[in-house]
Amino acid sequence: MIRTNVVKLTTIPAFAYREKLQSGGSGIVIYRQGQTQPGIGGISKKTGEVSPSANTNTKLYPKEAFDEAMKLTYGMPYKKQGPLKIKDEAFIEEKPEEKEEEEIVVDTEEYKKLVDYYTGKDGKLSYELMNKDFIRFVRSSSIARKMIEERKSATRIRNYVVQTKVRNITGNPNLDYKQIDKMVEMLDEVYPKGVFKDLNDYIRKELAAVKNA
Repeated sequence: MIRTNVVKLTTIPAFAYREKLQSGGSGIVIYRQGQTQPGIGGISKKTGEVSPSANTNTKLYPKEAFDEAMKLTYGMPYKKQGPLKIKDEAFIEEKPEEKEEEEIVVDTEEYKKLVDYYTGKDGKLSYELMNKDFIRFVRSSSIARKMIEERKSATRIRNYVVQTKVRNITGNPNLDYKQIDKMVEMLDEVYPKGVFKDLNDYIRKELAAVKNA
């Protein structure tokens, strides 16, 4: 389960949220006042832009509404959400959120801190900036360097680096590895190469250098 928010739009009388789509990937779901059928748009992994689905009525749910929803939900994770009903300019969730087999809760504010920390001057999340910072941490961390020298697995080293950095950035030392993995999974949803590809490549390169020394 992800703690997130349903946002109110001004483009049209509607509410919106991010959701992991059944077809795969993440998207935007919009519920308009007086309508039972929502508008659904998929977020492109290549461009980061949202496009209404083929079955969405673009007269009721114009592209401008999806663009506004993208901006308002920026930095928020996706969630499983029951259908919404709008009444008196407020939303009511008609069905309770389905329980997952294992409930993993990620706080929106902590996720947003991670996103904001690596957002560039252009207002977009910079995966290059994120990877460079994590690689610097590998170079400066005595624990990470020792793990490399001891030829621990690349996955184990990467997990230590990511978990330590995320806890430091969010200011929450109690985040467990499942919550952190969920954050990384959400970042991966909109980045086709894998959010930590450069970090993983660097760690493997350092391990190879130790092995060949």
